[in-house]
Amino acid sequence: MDQSFGKSYKLCSKKVIESLFKEGKTIRSFPYKLVYKTFDLPTETSFQLAIAVPKRQFKRAPDRNRIKRLIREAVRKNKGLIEKNSTENKQLALFLIFIGKEINTYQDTESKIVSLFRRLRKELDGEKHKKQNA
Repeated sequence: MDQSFGKSYKLCSKKVIESLFKEGKTIRSFPYKLVYKTFDLPTETSFQLAIAVPKRQFKRAPDRNRIKRLIREAVRKNKGLIEKNSTENKQLALFLIFIGKEINTYQDTESKIVSLFRRLRKELDGEKHKKQNA
């Protein structure tokens, strides 16, 4: 499996992000909040992701950047959890927000990201079954 996390995985479209916060669904797993929605994104990847760390909680930019680096690495290593059962002809737009108050270790970050992705997978599978039964 390819473990790269290149530019095609980064969510940059302001219109998509705006729509994501208006109509998207939310999953919380402290210290993360994940907003997601299915879209027709302009890339061939199965999902695109944006990461945010609030300036209010972490005043120093190096702290915010470290948290984002840890999150990106955890996503890069575990993106297969999302890509395994990607929905047909649809892609996921994800916005991951760090809502904690202190910097976690990489092991904590990775375990929380994995649990978040598993919950996302369950919710997407549940939605798929609802559509098939309707």
